[in-house]
Amino acid sequence: MRKRIFISLLLLSAVAVGPASAQNGQRGGIRTETQSRLAGQGADNDLIWNFAGLLGLLGLLGLRRGHPDDSYHPAVME
Repeated sequence: MRKRIFISLLLLSAVAVGPASAQNGQRGGIRTETQSRLAGQGADNDLIWNFAGLLGLLGLLGLRRGHPDDSYHPAVME
C-alpha cells in the first residue's frame, strides 16, 4: 500500500513539474518584489539556506515511530 502511494505521489509530482517549469515567471512584464530582490543580489545565502533546510529534514527523522520493543521493561527480580 505504501509503495502504491509513493509511486502515485512521484507520478503526480512529475506531472506537476512540467507545466510549472514551462512558466517563465513573466506575468504582464512587471517584475515582482522577490524577482527584483533576487536580481539585485547574488546567490550568497542559497548555500546557507540549503544547509538549514537539510538540517530541518534530518530533524524530522526523530519523529519516526520506534520499534515496539524499545520501551522500558523492568527486569523480574528472582
